[in-house]
Amino acid sequence: MTAIRVALLGSGVVGSAVAKRLVDEADDLAARAGAPLEVVGVAVRDTGKDRSATGLAPELFTTDAEALVQRADIVVELMGGIEPARSLLRKAIEHGASVVTANKLLLGEDGPALYEQAEAAGVDLSYEAAVAGAIPLIRPLRESLAGDHVTRVMGIVNGTTNYILDKMDRTGAALADVLAEAQELGYAEADPTADVEGHDAQAKAAILASLAFHTRVVTSQVHCEGIMGITAEDIQAARRIGLVVKLLAIAERVRDDSAGDALSVRVHPVLVPRSHPLAAVHEAFNAVFVETELAGDLMFYGRGAGGDPTASAVLGDLVQAARNRVAGGHGPGESAYADLPVLPIGRARTCYFVRLDVLDVPGVLARVTGLFGQHGVSIESMRQGVRRSEDGLATLHLVTHAAQESALQRVMDEVQSLDDVRTIASVLRVEGA
Repeated sequence: MTAIRVALLGSGVVGSAVAKRLVDEADDLAARAGAPLEVVGVAVRDTGKDRSATGLAPELFTTDAEALVQRADIVVELMGGIEPARSLLRKAIEHGASVVTANKLLLGEDGPALYEQAEAAGVDLSYEAAVAGAIPLIRPLRESLAGDHVTRVMGIVNGTTNYILDKMDRTGAALADVLAEAQELGYAEADPTADVEGHDAQAKAAILASLAFHTRVVTSQVHCEGIMGITAEDIQAARRIGLVVKLLAIAERVRDDSAGDALSVRVHPVLVPRSHPLAAVHEAFNAVFVETELAGDLMFYGRGAGGDPTASAVLGDLVQAARNRVAGGHGPGESAYADLPVLPIGRARTCYFVRLDVLDVPGVLARVTGLFGQHGVSIESMRQGVRRSEDGLATLHLVTHAAQESALQRVMDEVQSLDDVRTIASVLRVEGA
């Protein structure tokens, strides 16, 4: 049988793991794909490094990525970043190659253009590894649930932040201390900005929303907040009322008064009940909770990063793309027929947990709750926390019913102006209750 020519772009942790499997498991992969998978080259920045662990011949490594993609049937992009990855993938598709990528940043920013080009060229664009590593998620959303209606996708898609928040919850430690520990253990990068500020999850949320709701969603449309404002006091207050803090990517179909059917897509810290399946996701694991009309609730769980887990997803896409080429066709492309508007965060609806430090004086509860009522924000529960005799303050904990974000913000603006209120210690959204 004619071999399928495979080009790899990048030979980092994931790229090396993929290359090694292509060598070590060549016979099994050929049997599954229907043809041998021949590595015709690996694009790297420096050909002088020792890459013998991959099992590939030294002459296969090249710095000429542009020439490499023009002589491959399938191009596997594991470089990351926007450029030169975008230009190389466009060039590959122009020359009729199918593409496998783990590049969430590129797909979140420029996915629609790449989908269009791949569809026009009749080739596959596969990206299972771009969201949640080894967890089979993209293909179930795109294919297994194609006959169903997804109503909401809510997930932990960044292992670094889950490790930090989980450790804070279990030990009571401060965020800065846990972040430093995560860096020492290799769970967090030396520059953890993309993780702790939510940008990594933001790109993944755009991809998930696009798939689940048949609408083109790009990263810039996804509201994003990170975890750096989360304190040990927030964690403890949540624990006292049976909740736990998680950084979630949320995409849901909603009915908006002015826009009609629309999408709310956002990334931010969330309080979830300890009885919810996502509350039981510990350490650096990922999990995505999918709510559908027919299948009901589904959860996908596993390792969301790392060389071998990510390589598993990449190789799955590679084998499928090879099968399609052997059969003379390609798999399903982009589905964007719904074309739903994406709402700004101010029009999102959810419940809220509010923690206030107030003067411990008569009437303060009435004044605070009265402002909530004036703006149509209903309070589901309220309790007084610790009274501090040394400064005459008390802590109030309030949980609201579902309300529009803009209404809650108006309440907070007015609460802040009350003489009885010293600080708004935190405002966190509540999901899954």
